Amino acid sequence: METPVLIAGAVALLVLLACVALVVLRGHAESRRELASARAETAALRERLDRLTEQLERQSDSMIRVDDPAYVITDAGSPPLEPNIPDRVVLSATVGEPLVKVVAFGHGVRRALSAESRNKIRFEVRREVRRARKQRRREMKDAWRRMQAEERAARGAATRDGADQTPPRPADAA
Repeated sequence: METPVLIAGAVALLVLLACVALVVLRGHAESRRELASARAETAALRERLDRLTEQLERQSDSMIRVDDPAYVITDAGSPPLEPNIPDRVVLSATVGEPLVKVVAFGHGVRRALSAESRNKIRFEVRREVRRARKQRRREMKDAWRRMQAEERAARGAATRDGADQTPPRPADAA
């Protein structure tokens, strides 16, 4: 009876070890794929950085440098050098800036007219109307109470002065 249990335990242990080995191998394969993709991405970024560096060096060669030994203050009498401004910069300044303003304005209008914005505005207006209505009711109640208090005070002052007193009763009527 113990032999079949031992055999079943050994088989279960072997199956468990096989599963663990399979999971570990899959993990290694996945990490290798991620490493390969990271290396490819790094190579692409390095290549792009090299191209941008070359482009920047070409542009900086064509620009006038202040620390250039050929640029001296005593050259003030010589004819001025023509500026070397690329067409991209001029085009960007003349078209880009107004275009950015128009796009920003369009975004603002689109956002202001969105359903979410309209619902927020409607909610706030409704809340403000309710608050104002409650405030008016409170003020009306306070004004009504003050008016009634003033009338009572006026009647009380009139009764003290004797103007509103009832005539005395005759003694035989009692």
